[in-house]
Amino acid sequence: MGVKINIPSSLQHLANGQAVAGVSGNTVGQCRDNLVKQFPGIESEVFEKNGKLLEYVDIYINLESSYPEELAKPVKDGDELHITFFTIAGG
Repeated sequence: MGVKINIPSSLQHLANGQAVAGVSGNTVGQCRDNLVKQFPGIESEVFEKNGKLLEYVDIYINLESSYPEELAKPVKDGDELHITFFTIAGG
């Protein structure tokens, strides 16, 4: 069955237009590695050079934040991951 990663519309052009990608892994980090293998262009938009999430990116597992474990957080078959970007507004 695997894990589904919901790709935000702002990144879908880097994923051949796909809104959802199927990946495998036991942690968010392993799923991340699988996603980047499929769509290498996504890596620099979501992750720092050291592999950590960019500070304005969060990953949700079944609509719950993976913070503070983030990439070490366990996942299981059937889970859905969502990549989200924090929006900052000013006035």
